[in-house]
Amino acid sequence: MGDTMAGRPVLYQKLQLWESSLESEDEEEISESLALDPWRPQNYPGNQAGGLPGAWPRIVAALLLVVIVFSLAAKQLQAKGSSPAPLGTVAPPRSRHTHSPGVYHHGAVISPAAPCTHLAREFLAAGGNVVDAGIGAALCLAVVHPHATGLGAMFWGLFHNSSSGNTSALMPGPVQTLVPGLGLPLALPSLALLHRHFGHLPWSYLLTGPTTLAEEGFLVDTALALALATQGAKGLCPLLCHPDGSPLGPGARATNPELAKVLRKAALAPSPELAGDALLSPLVRELGLEAPPARSLPTLQTALLLPVPQGLLFTTPSPSAGPELLAQLEAALHKGEPSPVPCPPQDPAPPGSSVLAIVDSSGSVLLLASSLNGSFGSGHLSLSTGVLFSKLVAGSSATPWVCPLIFRDSSDDTEVDVFGLVASESPTVTRVITHTLLTHLAGAQPQHQQARTTCTNVCSQETVLQVAVHAEHVHVSGVPKDCCSFEGL
Repeated sequence: MGDTMAGRPVLYQKLQLWESSLESEDEEEISESLALDPWRPQNYPGNQAGGLPGAWPRIVAALLLVVIVFSLAAKQLQAKGSSPAPLGTVAPPRSRHTHSPGVYHHGAVISPAAPCTHLAREFLAAGGNVVDAGIGAALCLAVVHPHATGLGAMFWGLFHNSSSGNTSALMPGPVQTLVPGLGLPLALPSLALLHRHFGHLPWSYLLTGPTTLAEEGFLVDTALALALATQGAKGLCPLLCHPDGSPLGPGARATNPELAKVLRKAALAPSPELAGDALLSPLVRELGLEAPPARSLPTLQTALLLPVPQGLLFTTPSPSAGPELLAQLEAALHKGEPSPVPCPPQDPAPPGSSVLAIVDSSGSVLLLASSLNGSFGSGHLSLSTGVLFSKLVAGSSATPWVCPLIFRDSSDDTEVDVFGLVASESPTVTRVITHTLLTHLAGAQPQHQQARTTCTNVCSQETVLQVAVHAEHVHVSGVPKDCCSFEGL
């Protein structure tokens, strides 16, 4: 959508991420091309000798008002409709001023893959909330980053709801295997559960973009190409291979039609349990199992809470690293200074985990982390579903290196600051997040600068995403510098 439509100025409106309707901006948001005062006599023909004094200006002004009223009415009717706008058709709100990269007015998303970041931003622009955007991005990453995440991965999440003030943790449940060595896939029921409780846009709408990517194809990016070059194509053909069996390189187009079929079936599921069956049923047939195994489904739990002098800290409960993180933070806060972050020897292996973060200007934050327990998980590709299983063995415990963190300050002001951190799995992740949060709390520089600089010294093999809300603006950044893409509106 351009700045004008059919020669008439466009009235931009503030996007409310948690409501299904749009609120109109103040009258000053009307395009500045209406610079003339419609009630002031102008040099129109009707004001010349022999004309009716003041008549033409009043007629023109009345016509302009009619156009504006009809424009507002049309926008309100469209906003109250039951169906969201098609992806790619929603223009972002226009701002009268700009900010440095990573700072936005309404909402923002940061993820490891540019197509998924862009898709999530479109969900925000279409009236979705941070949960809608996060689910869309997570499903997109399951298509384009099979080395780090997927429908076979386990998911953890931390969601702070600014409307209710509550913070909830998405937990995958106990580790289970489908057959020895292959983890039971619970990504779909995890994301569907999150959507059922907190989502706003239709579940089927969120799966449209990822399904299209899987069916029509996506370009192999640098991260996936590097993982393929390191891992090799064994077990990944024909999904990620050339006809000669060599792994795809950067810029090559890949498709996953079987995964598209699974996503299409999951889009029609009326419950989180049945969403998971869209994947589990064909896997049971493919593996020759008599029946699906008994399973413990993912849950939503109250987040762990640690009050500190500066505010409240929230993280995920056990069996994540959340309890360990809060213990480290509590001890470090007594010392009053950031603790050093030891960097172990560099591990050149590609990641087997993925993280993403979404934030809006009201203070709602969603942090998601997923793990295949190794690059490309088990390396076993299901030909009937296009899904890679996570690498698990019976009796193993869930990865402890998951501990997303949300900090909410204790200010009595109406503008409450919120700060979120999520990092890829690593034995040092709790120390990295502890150091980053303490640096944030101790920083004397302005928030808009601080949001981009507090975690520049973490170990380079870890991905750390940082989001913040301050003074009705949102801030996003990632480390290493080029690890992730971000977009906002």
